[in-house]
Amino acid sequence: MSTPVIKAENLTIRFHTDEGLITAVENVSFEIAAGEVLGLVGESGSGKSVTAKSLMLLNADNAVYDDNSRITLYDGKQEINILSLNSQRERRQIRGGLISMIFQEPMASFAPAITVGKQMVEQLMLHTDMNKKEAANLSIEMLERVGIADAAQRFNQYAFEFSGGMRQRAMIAMALSTRPRLLIADEPTTALDVTIQAQVIDLMKEIVDDFNMAVLFITHDLGVIAQTADRVAVMYLGRLLENGPVREVIRQPGHPYTQGLLQALPRLDDLDAPLSPVPGDIPSPLERPPGCVFHTRCTAKIDGRCDQSVPDEIIIGNQHKTSCFLHDSEPPGAAANYTTSSGTVSNQ
Repeated sequence: MSTPVIKAENLTIRFHTDEGLITAVENVSFEIAAGEVLGLVGESGSGKSVTAKSLMLLNADNAVYDDNSRITLYDGKQEINILSLNSQRERRQIRGGLISMIFQEPMASFAPAITVGKQMVEQLMLHTDMNKKEAANLSIEMLERVGIADAAQRFNQYAFEFSGGMRQRAMIAMALSTRPRLLIADEPTTALDVTIQAQVIDLMKEIVDDFNMAVLFITHDLGVIAQTADRVAVMYLGRLLENGPVREVIRQPGHPYTQGLLQALPRLDDLDAPLSPVPGDIPSPLERPPGCVFHTRCTAKIDGRCDQSVPDEIIIGNQHKTSCFLHDSEPPGAAANYTTSSGTVSNQ
């Protein structure tokens, strides 16, 4: 197996607050290879963005990383221990250079009083040895590459003169201009209408093929993940509950939470079928439940076990893993039946 571009091991992140030390991410591990898209999915408050920001050391100063946590970035020549980067100079090497990020709302990412082109040029001059003219030419080329018409003219305009879809494309162009090893897309389609969403998804799939970069695609929508990702990791209250090849996870979900997310999606083959939302609300990190973090909302919980012990990660298929007591007495690849609010589900 080739060396992963990014690898997170036992990532645990806590925050100092007035209420005490709060756990936002707990014992999360994953890796992404070049040319691969990992989808990170879960409800708001699951810890997706905190996890993504940790890869660039962008979390607030009150963040505390566990001593056993490790994030390794391979730049093509050497491995970089990201959590050991202390100086701003060292961190600047990865922020916007080796790792780029597309944010959910690009209007909040572009400075409103500076032209889009000037911001793109400034980034290139900061992370490369290009002069101003070279940076401008490349920026215009990247704007054209992501499908913005009249790129030379748009280069000198401000973000508020762009439509929502154009701003998102410009944000993608800016993120890609430094040829990063890892691209983090934090819900890049959420603020867009359905038509523009489809265009942005197609663009990102094309870009992954052309640039051969690793991509972490964050969303709460499993439907979007099904169209974009090679593998998917399902996150809830700071823990990964299930991960594996996207088709296998969607067709044979091994965790009740993943099943609940899928049941909440409309079905094209049965538009009259009622949607079944996951019952209850995600707990506050201040009131983190013991045992399996999902047991307070799980319709298949085992009393006396799920609410007291944390389940180990178990292999249930081809590179398909889940953390659930419903599978722990079975050999790898075995089927499991469990009861949900919509009936009995079989992983066969």
